[in-house]
Amino acid sequence: MTKVNTAIRKERERNFHNERYGGEKDIREPLNRWYAALAACGRTQNEMVRRYSKNGMVLEYGCADGYISLVYDHLSEGTDSFVGIDISNQAIELAQNLAIAQGLNQCEFTVMDAENMTFPDNSFDVVFGRGILHHLDLSKCFPEIARVLRPDGKAIFTEPLGHNPALNLFRQITPQLRTPDEHPLLMSDLRFVRTEFSKVECKFFGLTTLLAVPFQKTPIGSTLMTLCERVDKILLSLPLRVVQFPYF
Repeated sequence: MTKVNTAIRKERERNFHNERYGGEKDIREPLNRWYAALAACGRTQNEMVRRYSKNGMVLEYGCADGYISLVYDHLSEGTDSFVGIDISNQAIELAQNLAIAQGLNQCEFTVMDAENMTFPDNSFDVVFGRGILHHLDLSKCFPEIARVLRPDGKAIFTEPLGHNPALNLFRQITPQLRTPDEHPLLMSDLRFVRTEFSKVECKFFGLTTLLAVPFQKTPIGSTLMTLCERVDKILLSLPLRVVQFPYF
């Protein structure tokens, strides 16, 4: 990837997300209901972030407008410092205003290039993000994440995988819902992680839970989702990993 192409890619990402967070309506809002299929994934990540970030320095890598972390999941609670970065200045403005409104004095949000962060080495105990890495050049972002983490720090991410033909087809027919540079991760992409981190653990979610989403508002919705989560836990513990998170 040349420097020119890198600059174009980042500008496209910035413009797309500025439109999302600066407009009257998020163009991806119709997809939100489907993220219920990832509830177990979100709970698992949140538990890990809370466990390792208590009294620590935390970086949310690609924080968007901050609402999920600050209001919905309360992930800044118990931290000494909670910092968020994003390429979208519109998203960062919303996040800053939200932190002020919530009285979260330990929170700080700033516009920053995730592939070229300005933080000193060994700045954070935890770096986490949701669906951010597949927007980036993995050969650049993983060294940066490793650089700003302290020696015993934890990187905790959830990402879509690109092995599901049906979801890949959906992506192809709805290009307006994402930037042209997004690249759902492949299992082969894990090589970038292993070059920077000595211990890598992967967990998989969202195989059958997608089927339960249409029934969310019915009497059987909650029971069906719980059942599908249990089925996923069994199926995704098997050696065969031709699965993916149901991100869109």
